[in-house]
Amino acid sequence: MIVVTGATGNVGRALVDRLLAAGQPVRALTRDPLRAGLPAAAEVVAFRPDEPEPLFAGATKLFLYAQAGTAPLLAAARAHGVRHVVLLSSGIVQEGADETHPIHVMHATMERHIRESGLAWTFLRPNAFATNALQWAPQIRAGDTVRGVYADALSAPIHEDDIAAVAERVLLDDGHEGAVHRLTGPAAVSNAGQVEAIGSALGRKLAFVEADPAEAGPELFPHVPPHMLERLLKTFAETVGVAPEITGTVERLTGTPARAFDRWAHDHAGDFRG
Repeated sequence: MIVVTGATGNVGRALVDRLLAAGQPVRALTRDPLRAGLPAAAEVVAFRPDEPEPLFAGATKLFLYAQAGTAPLLAAARAHGVRHVVLLSSGIVQEGADETHPIHVMHATMERHIRESGLAWTFLRPNAFATNALQWAPQIRAGDTVRGVYADALSAPIHEDDIAAVAERVLLDDGHEGAVHRLTGPAAVSNAGQVEAIGSALGRKLAFVEADPAEAGPELFPHVPPHMLERLLKTFAETVGVAPEITGTVERLTGTPARAFDRWAHDHAGDFRG
């Protein structure tokens, strides 16, 4: 049995589908099983960390989101038979990184807890997620312009199903214990280029209108806590005109090249239609 936390998230849902297609028994953890809409073949269980036995009984492997993890949860997983945990960490965790950055603190702390847990582990460290572009969906549904910061900021966004494909191989294949896999998309693309690609997928011409970062607030970043916004904007500023890290990890581990952002835009065109 493989336990998947965050099973209704972009990566978690794709991983559940992949594992079921491979004939693996899956226990999908979610805060609200009645609204999860997960495949009938999955065992859908309410994620209640204070009641670990229903979460982990009979399980041997765990896919974990950093936000869902705690040291007591890991101890409970080990006590109930889990032997290998695969963490969806972050590419911000690397040598020379700003260790005070809130995103770094969260993921590095979880990695440390896992190393100390006595469980075998594998860390997946993706950089930019292609799904971050969904932040522009309300503007694109409403018109042909997208207001955002740093039009020329560069990243190599990764398709969520490519992350899931790597997680599938790490969970099902031997030899990944103690490994750290850095994950990216196959090519650099700017924020303005992402908007252009989404427009192409929709058959529309979209324009990126650059906003003053000093004036950015909840209207542009509604899901970012105010105390994190300044640090996040600084991170974005550092990517303007700077070539991003690009790895071949997806192809090396899955045998299939990572999908480009324009493929992601076509896969998600429905999310941007009114």
